[in-house]
Amino acid sequence: MSASKVQLDRQGRLRHFLTVEGLSRRHLIEILDTAESLRGVAERRVKKLPTLHGKTVVNLFFEASTRTRTTFELAAKRLSADVITLNIAHSSTVKGETLLDTLQNIEAMQCDMFVVRHQQSGAAEFIARHVKPHIAVLNAGDGRHAHPTQGMLDAFTIRRHKPDFANLQVAIVGDILHSRVARSLIHALNILGVAEIRVVAPRTLLPAAVEGLGVRVFLDPREGLKDVDVVVMLRLQKERMEGALLPTEQEFFQRYGLTEERLALAKPDAIVMHPGPINRGVEIDSRVADGPRSVILEQVTNGIAVRMAIMSITLGNHARPDGEDA
Repeated sequence: MSASKVQLDRQGRLRHFLTVEGLSRRHLIEILDTAESLRGVAERRVKKLPTLHGKTVVNLFFEASTRTRTTFELAAKRLSADVITLNIAHSSTVKGETLLDTLQNIEAMQCDMFVVRHQQSGAAEFIARHVKPHIAVLNAGDGRHAHPTQGMLDAFTIRRHKPDFANLQVAIVGDILHSRVARSLIHALNILGVAEIRVVAPRTLLPAAVEGLGVRVFLDPREGLKDVDVVVMLRLQKERMEGALLPTEQEFFQRYGLTEERLALAKPDAIVMHPGPINRGVEIDSRVADGPRSVILEQVTNGIAVRMAIMSITLGNHARPDGEDA
């Protein structure tokens, strides 16, 4: 059974959120619309809803990520859940306990959701296959495979600025090869019916048969950025690179970095995005990152609403062991 099947219940509703791939447009629109309804919570004097009152969310991060972990924590707390974040570097897994042993011990504490970030592809799906039926699992990034909540927050940000997906051209620029964010965003945009998705990168940073993802490939940024509505820059993931895939960071910036001159190739009202953390002077010039067309900080804000939406949807589709609705 594929990950896309594991995450659905018998009625076809989301019970886990492991990947965007294989989901329907209906699933994605439900997430986007729910996030839109929740976005205003941050502007209230009391930034809380009772949606997950009495629930316990466990952040299980085997791989560091301050931004993703913090937004998941804020999302859960704004829904009134109790939140536990485990310091995996000092957990029992380091002492020799297996992953399943760790999960079973956490389950015994009567938790309701695992938010999992792991360096190995498929880790979140493995956990989803082994947890008790009332527990929801969210993938906060696994290896090179997927980062579905990031893909959805990026799609949400695009929709708020460019709602006509049927006529939209999106360029994703940089380290496509190592980017789980790029994969999740590409799947999401294809499902939502975006007219054209371009990937712009040197050949050494493109996956084999990348065209099979439903994208157009450009090696020359002057062609790839021409007349696009959205430019998504990606971080160079040096920690995942093996061998000399790039000459130097300076040469990458000279050829592919997003400068004001290159941004001028896009449409005049094009927006600039980056999943972060950004490397100024490597992927993007500071004048662009801080400029009027940048929505990078808005992505961070939107991430909280999107993760709130996914948490409320998945836990809302679970039944408790005593038979009561979650």
